[in-house]
Amino acid sequence: MKSELAKVLFPVCDRPMIHFVIDALQAAGVAKTIVVVGHQQEKVRETLKDRENIEFVVQAEQLGTGHAVQVCRENLQSHDGPVIVLAGDSPLLQSTSLKTLLAEFEKTQPALLQGTLHKSDPTGLGRIVRDAEGRFTGIVEEKDATDQQRKITEVNMSTYIFNCSDLLDALGQLKQNNSQAEYYLTDCAALLGAAGRPVEALPVLQDCESLSINNQEELAIVDAKMREMGYASNDA
Repeated sequence: MKSELAKVLFPVCDRPMIHFVIDALQAAGVAKTIVVVGHQQEKVRETLKDRENIEFVVQAEQLGTGHAVQVCRENLQSHDGPVIVLAGDSPLLQSTSLKTLLAEFEKTQPALLQGTLHKSDPTGLGRIVRDAEGRFTGIVEEKDATDQQRKITEVNMSTYIFNCSDLLDALGQLKQNNSQAEYYLTDCAALLGAAGRPVEALPVLQDCESLSINNQEELAIVDAKMREMGYASNDA
Protein backbone atom coordinates (compact mmCIF):
# COMPACT_ATOMS: atom_id res chain seq x y z
CA MET A 1 0.00 0.00 0.00
CA LYS A 2 3.12 2.21 0.09
CA SER A 3 2.26 3.60 3.52
CA GLU A 4 3.40 3.18 7.11
CA LEU A 5 -0.23 2.75 8.18
CA ALA A 6 -1.27 -0.80 9.04
CA LYS A 7 -3.45 -2.12 6.21
CA VAL A 8 -6.48 -2.84 8.40
CA LEU A 9 -6.53 0.82 9.46
CA PHE A 10 -6.90 2.25 5.97
CA PRO A 11 -10.26 4.06 5.77
CA VAL A 12 -13.13 2.95 3.57
CA CYS A 13 -16.38 4.87 3.81
CA ASP A 14 -14.61 7.07 6.36
CA ARG A 15 -13.90 4.26 8.85
CA PRO A 16 -10.87 2.01 9.35
CA MET A 17 -11.69 -1.10 7.30
CA ILE A 18 -11.32 -3.52 10.22
CA HIS A 19 -14.49 -2.08 11.77
CA PHE A 20 -16.56 -3.47 8.89
CA VAL A 21 -15.09 -6.94 9.39
CA ILE A 22 -15.96 -6.89 13.09
CA ASP A 23 -19.43 -5.53 12.28
CA ALA A 24 -20.06 -8.53 10.00
CA LEU A 25 -18.77 -11.02 12.57
CA GLN A 26 -20.90 -9.58 15.35
CA ALA A 27 -23.97 -9.39 13.09
CA ALA A 28 -23.46 -13.11 12.38
CA GLY A 29 -23.57 -13.84 16.10
CA VAL A 30 -19.86 -14.22 16.86
CA ALA A 31 -19.41 -13.84 20.61
CA LYS A 32 -15.69 -13.05 20.76
CA THR A 33 -13.20 -11.72 18.22
CA ILE A 34 -9.45 -12.27 18.48
CA VAL A 35 -7.46 -9.67 16.57
CA VAL A 36 -3.88 -10.63 15.71
CA VAL A 37 -1.69 -7.55 15.79
CA GLY A 38 1.90 -6.82 14.90
CA HIS A 39 2.72 -3.76 12.80
CA GLN A 40 1.38 -0.63 14.55
CA GLN A 41 -0.36 -2.72 17.17
CA GLU A 42 -0.92 0.27 19.47
CA LYS A 43 -2.80 2.13 16.75
CA VAL A 44 -4.93 -0.94 16.08
CA ARG A 45 -5.71 -1.30 19.79
CA GLU A 46 -6.57 2.40 20.01
CA THR A 47 -8.85 2.16 16.97
CA LEU A 48 -10.78 -0.73 18.50
CA LYS A 49 -10.75 0.39 22.14
CA ASP A 50 -14.50 1.03 22.23
CA ARG A 51 -15.47 -2.30 20.62
CA GLU A 52 -16.83 -4.99 22.90
CA ASN A 53 -15.64 -8.61 23.18
CA ILE A 54 -12.30 -8.03 21.47
CA GLU A 55 -9.07 -9.75 22.47
CA PHE A 56 -5.64 -8.94 21.05
CA VAL A 57 -2.82 -11.38 20.38
CA VAL A 58 0.63 -10.24 19.27
CA GLN A 59 2.35 -11.89 16.32
CA ALA A 60 5.92 -10.75 16.94
CA GLU A 61 7.31 -12.42 13.82
CA GLN A 62 5.54 -12.55 10.47
CA LEU A 63 5.84 -16.25 9.71
CA GLY A 64 2.74 -16.77 7.60
CA THR A 65 -1.01 -17.13 7.85
CA GLY A 66 -0.77 -20.36 9.81
CA HIS A 67 1.56 -18.72 12.31
CA ALA A 68 -0.90 -15.85 12.77
CA VAL A 69 -3.44 -18.40 14.00
CA GLN A 70 -0.88 -20.43 15.95
CA VAL A 71 -0.23 -17.45 18.23
CA CYS A 72 -3.92 -17.58 19.23
CA ARG A 73 -3.79 -21.15 20.55
CA GLU A 74 -3.74 -20.17 24.22
CA ASN A 75 -6.86 -18.03 23.71
CA LEU A 76 -8.65 -20.95 22.06
CA GLN A 77 -7.77 -23.72 24.52
CA SER A 78 -11.00 -23.45 26.50
CA HIS A 79 -13.26 -22.93 23.48
CA ASP A 80 -15.59 -25.70 22.35
CA GLY A 81 -17.25 -25.03 19.01
CA PRO A 82 -16.65 -23.30 15.70
CA VAL A 83 -13.81 -20.85 15.07
CA ILE A 84 -14.04 -18.46 12.12
CA VAL A 85 -10.69 -17.49 10.63
CA LEU A 86 -10.46 -14.67 8.10
CA ALA A 87 -8.46 -11.60 7.12
CA GLY A 88 -8.91 -8.22 8.74
CA ASP A 89 -8.64 -6.42 5.40
CA SER A 90 -11.94 -7.72 4.00
CA PRO A 91 -14.40 -4.87 4.64
CA LEU A 92 -16.97 -6.29 2.19
CA LEU A 93 -17.34 -9.46 4.22
CA GLN A 94 -21.09 -10.15 4.42
CA SER A 95 -22.78 -11.28 7.62
CA THR A 96 -25.31 -13.19 5.48
CA SER A 97 -22.49 -15.30 4.04
CA LEU A 98 -21.15 -16.03 7.51
CA LYS A 99 -24.62 -17.00 8.75
CA THR A 100 -25.04 -19.41 5.85
CA LEU A 101 -21.65 -20.98 6.55
CA LEU A 102 -22.33 -21.25 10.27
CA ALA A 103 -25.70 -22.91 9.62
CA GLU A 104 -24.04 -25.43 7.28
CA PHE A 105 -21.29 -26.05 9.83
CA GLU A 106 -23.86 -26.69 12.56
CA LYS A 107 -25.72 -29.11 10.30
CA THR A 108 -22.77 -31.11 8.96
CA GLN A 109 -20.19 -30.73 11.77
CA PRO A 110 -17.03 -30.90 9.61
CA ALA A 111 -13.51 -30.35 10.87
CA LEU A 112 -13.25 -27.46 8.42
CA LEU A 113 -15.75 -25.63 6.23
CA GLN A 114 -14.37 -23.18 3.69
CA GLY A 115 -16.35 -20.36 2.16
CA THR A 116 -15.66 -20.22 -1.57
CA LEU A 117 -16.84 -18.36 -4.66
CA HIS A 118 -17.36 -19.12 -8.34
CA LYS A 119 -15.54 -16.31 -10.15
CA SER A 120 -15.70 -15.78 -13.91
CA ASP A 121 -12.08 -14.61 -13.90
CA PRO A 122 -10.24 -16.60 -11.23
CA THR A 123 -6.78 -15.35 -12.25
CA GLY A 124 -4.34 -15.19 -9.37
CA LEU A 125 -6.51 -17.09 -6.91
CA GLY A 126 -6.19 -20.57 -5.42
CA ARG A 127 -8.54 -23.09 -7.04
CA ILE A 128 -10.84 -25.47 -5.17
CA VAL A 129 -10.25 -29.02 -6.42
CA ARG A 130 -13.06 -31.58 -6.21
CA ASP A 131 -13.32 -35.24 -7.18
CA ALA A 132 -15.77 -36.76 -9.68
CA GLU A 133 -18.48 -36.84 -7.00
CA GLY A 134 -17.98 -33.16 -6.20
CA ARG A 135 -16.24 -33.73 -2.89
CA PHE A 136 -13.53 -31.29 -1.85
CA THR A 137 -10.04 -32.71 -2.28
CA GLY A 138 -7.76 -29.70 -1.91
CA ILE A 139 -6.66 -26.18 -2.77
CA VAL A 140 -4.11 -25.59 -5.50
CA GLU A 141 -2.42 -22.21 -5.88
CA GLU A 142 -2.42 -20.83 -9.41
CA LYS A 143 1.37 -21.02 -9.75
CA ASP A 144 1.19 -24.75 -8.96
CA ALA A 145 -1.96 -25.52 -10.98
CA THR A 146 -2.09 -27.58 -14.16
CA ASP A 147 -3.68 -26.13 -17.27
CA GLN A 148 -6.83 -28.12 -16.49
CA GLN A 149 -6.95 -26.92 -12.89
CA ARG A 150 -6.60 -23.32 -14.01
CA LYS A 151 -9.95 -23.69 -15.77
CA ILE A 152 -11.62 -24.20 -12.37
CA THR A 153 -13.73 -21.17 -11.44
CA GLU A 154 -14.34 -22.03 -7.76
CA VAL A 155 -11.75 -20.16 -5.72
CA ASN A 156 -10.44 -20.00 -2.18
CA MET A 157 -11.39 -16.77 -0.42
CA SER A 158 -9.52 -17.33 2.87
CA THR A 159 -12.77 -17.65 4.82
CA TYR A 160 -12.70 -20.66 7.12
CA ILE A 161 -14.78 -22.19 9.90
CA PHE A 162 -12.92 -24.80 11.93
CA ASN A 163 -13.98 -27.12 14.69
CA CYS A 164 -11.76 -25.74 17.45
CA SER A 165 -10.14 -29.01 18.52
CA ASP A 166 -9.42 -29.94 14.89
CA LEU A 167 -7.91 -26.51 14.30
CA LEU A 168 -5.60 -26.87 17.30
CA ASP A 169 -4.52 -30.33 16.13
CA ALA A 170 -3.75 -29.10 12.62
CA LEU A 171 -1.89 -26.01 13.83
CA GLY A 172 0.45 -28.25 15.78
CA GLN A 173 1.36 -30.13 12.60
CA LEU A 174 2.13 -27.20 10.31
CA LYS A 175 5.60 -27.17 8.77
CA GLN A 176 7.68 -24.47 7.09
CA ASN A 177 8.55 -26.72 4.15
CA ASN A 178 7.86 -24.21 1.39
CA SER A 179 9.82 -21.62 -0.56
CA GLN A 180 8.74 -18.84 1.81
CA ALA A 181 9.66 -20.82 4.97
CA GLU A 182 6.25 -19.87 6.36
CA TYR A 183 3.41 -21.69 8.08
CA TYR A 184 0.47 -21.78 5.65
CA LEU A 185 -3.05 -21.93 7.06
CA THR A 186 -4.19 -23.57 3.81
CA ASP A 187 -2.11 -26.64 4.75
CA CYS A 188 -4.64 -27.36 7.52
CA ALA A 189 -7.14 -28.64 4.95
CA ALA A 190 -4.74 -31.31 3.67
CA LEU A 191 -3.62 -32.26 7.19
CA LEU A 192 -7.18 -32.74 8.39
CA GLY A 193 -8.16 -34.64 5.26
CA ALA A 194 -5.17 -36.96 5.64
CA ALA A 195 -6.28 -37.66 9.20
CA GLY A 196 -9.69 -38.75 7.92
CA ARG A 197 -11.50 -35.68 9.22
CA PRO A 198 -14.24 -34.18 7.04
CA VAL A 199 -13.23 -31.05 5.12
CA GLU A 200 -15.85 -29.23 3.04
CA ALA A 201 -16.10 -26.17 0.80
CA LEU A 202 -19.30 -24.25 0.16
CA PRO A 203 -19.53 -21.68 -2.69
CA VAL A 204 -21.75 -19.14 -0.94
CA LEU A 205 -19.62 -16.00 -0.94
CA GLN A 206 -20.74 -13.04 -3.01
CA ASP A 207 -18.85 -11.28 -5.81
CA CYS A 208 -18.30 -8.19 -3.69
CA GLU A 209 -16.46 -10.30 -1.11
CA SER A 210 -13.79 -11.15 -3.67
CA LEU A 211 -12.61 -7.56 -4.00
CA SER A 212 -9.09 -7.36 -2.60
CA ILE A 213 -7.18 -4.34 -1.35
CA ASN A 214 -3.49 -4.34 -2.20
CA ASN A 215 -2.96 -0.80 -3.48
CA GLN A 216 -4.55 2.64 -3.48
CA GLU A 217 -6.44 1.95 -6.73
CA GLU A 218 -8.10 -1.16 -5.27
CA LEU A 219 -8.83 0.76 -2.07
CA ALA A 220 -10.69 3.37 -4.13
CA ILE A 221 -12.63 0.64 -5.97
CA VAL A 222 -13.73 -0.97 -2.69
CA ASP A 223 -14.64 2.41 -1.20
CA ALA A 224 -16.80 3.22 -4.23
CA LYS A 225 -18.46 -0.21 -4.13
CA MET A 226 -19.25 0.12 -0.44
CA ARG A 227 -20.77 3.56 -0.94
CA GLU A 228 -22.83 2.15 -3.82
CA MET A 229 -24.05 -0.60 -1.47
CA GLY A 230 -25.08 1.95 1.17
CA TYR A 231 -22.36 1.38 3.75
CA ALA A 232 -21.61 5.10 4.17
CA SER A 233 -25.23 6.06 4.82
CA ASN A 234 -25.74 3.12 7.20
CA ASP A 235 -22.37 3.58 8.94
CA ALA A 236 -22.14 -0.22 9.00
